Amino acid sequence: MAGTDPIAEGDGDADALFVLTAALLTPARFPSVLGDDYPAACAALGLAAQPEGYGLVFGQDGLGARWTVVVDDVSLVAVAISSWDCGMAYDLSPDERSVVAGLPGWPLPVATSAPGVPAPHDPEPEEGDPAPLAPPSGDEWGPAQRRLGTDQVALHWTAWRSRMGDDGTYAESAEGTETAKAEDAETTSSGAPGSDPYDGVRRVLDELHAYLEEPPPSGRVRSAPDAEAGARLLRADGPGWSFVAKADDMAFVLLDEVPREVLPVARGERLPALLKGLDAMAVRPV
Repeated sequence: MAGTDPIAEGDGDADALFVLTAALLTPARFPSVLGDDYPAACAALGLAAQPEGYGLVFGQDGLGARWTVVVDDVSLVAVAISSWDCGMAYDLSPDERSVVAGLPGWPLPVATSAPGVPAPHDPEPEEGDPAPLAPPSGDEWGPAQRRLGTDQVALHWTAWRSRMGDDGTYAESAEGTETAKAEDAETTSSGAPGSDPYDGVRRVLDELHAYLEEPPPSGRVRSAPDAEAGARLLRADGPGWSFVAKADDMAFVLLDEVPREVLPVARGERLPALLKGLDAMAVRPV
């Protein structure tokens, strides 16, 4: 858990910042809620897409207001996150000289709050201030929810994979999942999605093949080690869709036009070559 010492002194006023947690905003690792790729995620926060990336520090000021502080000391934020992930304490206190921007609100839900200050709330707006950042609603379905859903599939890959047969169908029907057979989903086709959700999956696979010919914006395809499942997890996004796959196994697709459905893609004969190509071109964490 992050420390709650203020970046700037001034308990009880807006000059203090009690750090609660943090995230990275780099080509290889960024909050997917912000966009399909790194430039889009930066644009959502009004930032230039610098190659080195940024650290996002989430905290409260001395009056309890939510703030997202953008810093250019990526290494410091990365060390803090790694320490917290290992259950170690780490006092994240970025130097004020590293601060790039202070944005009202939080773009992600933060489960904790600073002790001794009012409950988290948006700061009082001043003329010219941007609208406060806020997490997406869970009551709607759209690009942000689709990307967050794909994050969950990636995070719990082993659990999702255990529900699947090798032919690309769910071993057991489960609420909120698509049970249509996926054995032909790796074949390509053209045209808009129709009543068959796998028309949309085929479109996704066409677009992924196109990425191999013309690389998409940075961060649109990412590859990361998966300690739980072994091998590497591939993540790709595009207009209206998100894709996650284990490099030596199968894949899952989520679509804007098919709310809350997780569509499996059997490995088949063509998917392995696509996954190999995507892994070769993907951005990887340093």
